[in-house]
Amino acid sequence: MNNHPRPGGRARLLVLADRIDAVIRRIGEWATWLSLAMVLVTFAVVVLRYAFDIGSIALQESVTYMHAVLFMLGIAYTLGRNGHVRVDILYERLSRRARARVDLIGTLLLLIPVCVLIIWLGWAYVAESWRVQEASREAGGLPAVYLLKTLILIMPILLLAQGLSNALRNGLFLAGMEEALPTSDGEIGRA
Repeated sequence: MNNHPRPGGRARLLVLADRIDAVIRRIGEWATWLSLAMVLVTFAVVVLRYAFDIGSIALQESVTYMHAVLFMLGIAYTLGRNGHVRVDILYERLSRRARARVDLIGTLLLLIPVCVLIIWLGWAYVAESWRVQEASREAGGLPAVYLLKTLILIMPILLLAQGLSNALRNGLFLAGMEEALPTSDGEIGRA
């Protein structure tokens, strides 16, 4: 017999938002390490090129790949931390409830449709890349461009997940659950 009370519907939604945020946070924190890797690989490319007269297309392309991965995986993390650009002059003057409404409406009317459109338009493009096992056009370049292009579908899926979490939090806040919104520093999830 379970003596623990079952959380209500609102609490379960908040737990779902917390779990989404935790996954997105882990992905984002992992992706940030690519910045350091990009610097180190770029440094290696320059040293090899100018000190030893050795060029490497694969190393140069790997920097581009890492940049793409950093952006495509980091965008949902940034959304969860409220790090995307907004018209702060207006937004910051709004009450917490008004900001929650703006965020909820923006998620429902802008973020979700754009993500669905990216998935819809990108599906055939990515599928074709997988079908032909697309590789670099450069001799000595990296193979498996199709893996990189898969990020075209992963990015909007992660954004949709983070958008769902944000929408749940804003909706719960508007329904009276004060603890649903992120902390003042924009950190996703609860402490």
